[in-house]
Amino acid sequence: MRDKTQTNSAAPGDRLIRVGAVVFFIGAVATVVTVAPLLLGTTPFPTYMFGLSMLMGLGFLIAGVGVLQSIAAGRRQARAGQ
Repeated sequence: MRDKTQTNSAAPGDRLIRVGAVVFFIGAVATVVTVAPLLLGTTPFPTYMFGLSMLMGLGFLIAGVGVLQSIAAGRRQARAGQ
C-alpha cells in the first residue's frame, strides 16, 4: 500500500516545531547579546534582556510539544491502519 501523504503537506505539530525553532533562535541571540558585555567587561544590558534569554527554554518547550503532537498523530494513524 502506498503512503498517501504528500511531500509538501504539513503533519500535525510541524507548525509548533517551526515556531519553537524561531523562538529558540531569538532567545539564543538574546543570550549572546546579554552575555557578551559581561565577558568583555563593558556595561551590562538592562534586566529585561535576561528575560529575553528565557525564550530559549520557551522555544525548546514549544518545539517539544510539537514533536509530541506529531508522535501522537503518527500513533493514531498507525492504529487506524491496522
